[in-house]
Amino acid sequence: MNKTILHRSLSKGRWQELTLVEQLGNIGSEVSRAKNWQGKDNKLFNGAVDRALELFDLTLEDNRWKGRILEIARAREVFVDAVYGGKEYKSSLEDLMPYFDQFAYVASLLRSVKVFTAPR
Repeated sequence: MNKTILHRSLSKGRWQELTLVEQLGNIGSEVSRAKNWQGKDNKLFNGAVDRALELFDLTLEDNRWKGRILEIARAREVFVDAVYGGKEYKSSLEDLMPYFDQFAYVASLLRSVKVFTAPR
């Protein structure tokens, strides 16, 4: 894993414009990509892992979620465990998908409501 900034526009403050639901939904997209490439293509797998970790870190740095920092940090810890074979928590990337899918689903619903109720 490297320290190169992968999400330049997000790291410059756009990430802090997203709700927690949107942030976790986006992290879940990278978790899903990692799951899909695990054991198939190491370059694509590692890229998705790096992007997920960067998004986790941006979320942990977002001061709005101080009351949720333990949950976010634990999700990151379990993700890393899953990436390295689930030795500590017996976790897998597949196991993490229901957790992240709920955020993506709610974010999608909220986007739909915003579009549906936006003034024309």
